[in-house]
Amino acid sequence: MTKLLILSVSAGNGHVRAAQALAATAQSLAPPCTAVHIDAMAHVAAGFRKVYTDWYIQLVNRAPELWSYLHQRTDVTPHHAPSQRLRRGIERLSTGALVREIRREKPDAVICTHFLPAELLMRERNRGRIDYPVWLQITDYDLHNMWLVPGMTGYLAATEEVAFRLRARGIPAERIHVTGIPVMPAFSEPDAPALARDACVAGLGLDPSRPVLLMVSGGAGVGDLPSMVERVLGMGGPDGKPNDFQVIAVAGRNAEAHGRLEALARRHPGRVAAIGFTNEMHRMMAASDLVVTKPGGLTVSECLALGKPMLLISPIPGQEEHNAGFLMEEGAAWLAYDAIGLDYKVARLMADAAKLASMATRSRTLGKPQAARSVLHHVLGTPA
Repeated sequence: MTKLLILSVSAGNGHVRAAQALAATAQSLAPPCTAVHIDAMAHVAAGFRKVYTDWYIQLVNRAPELWSYLHQRTDVTPHHAPSQRLRRGIERLSTGALVREIRREKPDAVICTHFLPAELLMRERNRGRIDYPVWLQITDYDLHNMWLVPGMTGYLAATEEVAFRLRARGIPAERIHVTGIPVMPAFSEPDAPALARDACVAGLGLDPSRPVLLMVSGGAGVGDLPSMVERVLGMGGPDGKPNDFQVIAVAGRNAEAHGRLEALARRHPGRVAAIGFTNEMHRMMAASDLVVTKPGGLTVSECLALGKPMLLISPIPGQEEHNAGFLMEEGAAWLAYDAIGLDYKVARLMADAAKLASMATRSRTLGKPQAARSVLHHVLGTPA
């Protein structure tokens, strides 16, 4: 039986979710495949893990201008530059346990959803310590220099443009495959009866005859999620009349925000579904007519898989800004730069069913709900 090792890095959630999607999909393959998912950060030095994950999150939240500068600088810094060699040297000193764990697994093939483990395995291959294929799954809708790890068996790209950029920056064309970004099996059948819009709305205690707005995050410039929900509930439509749409608000593991959302739901009976952590995000999206979200690669891939129009907020400088640009130029999303823009664009879009329908059509056209199967087809030679 083929053993597939999937390596992610928990710097943000997207890389981990892509790995989980691949592992979950691998379980349904014929012939069977054993898939093991390892978060690299579970096998590195504690200090390195804190810098690599906590520091990144704090930087993008507290100093986005600095992160933007670093993102741009590293995009034009060659792999052979002294700063890059120093970075890789520090990573090697901090990831010995991870390399040993990978060796213990003895996989037949590896897929990396982050460039860190790909770089480590590139060195192992160059020293003749491994001979199995290593693939790299790019998890955004643009290409950054850090993804250009030389010597991979294959590079799995979200779009034709990402593939074009890989070729333009020296990656051999025969190693590049356009697959999309893997999403969980729950998102892979958008027309399944379980994802019928009206049934999902009713299952949340809301009215299927009224429009539904899904709000899944707050951020810089637009405020925290409960404040966002309270604002949009109270605003009028473009004609000044009270709006009648309903809100699904997902607070995740933020217990304080969830409590405030529950209080809002009590003050606005029948208009708010306050959700904490959930494994049913596919149902939340299926119930919605518009999704308000940050443009993370995995979140927007899930929206595209289900054909949902998006109003994007608070993009992280660099990768999320580029994701937003791709979605806007393709007609699947709008972008709100600040709280005022959020209010205005929510009001406009929720009052314009034809515009939402047009954006939904573009979203579904772009979506790749079977991306995980496409990836596994290339890596394992299974039916597409």
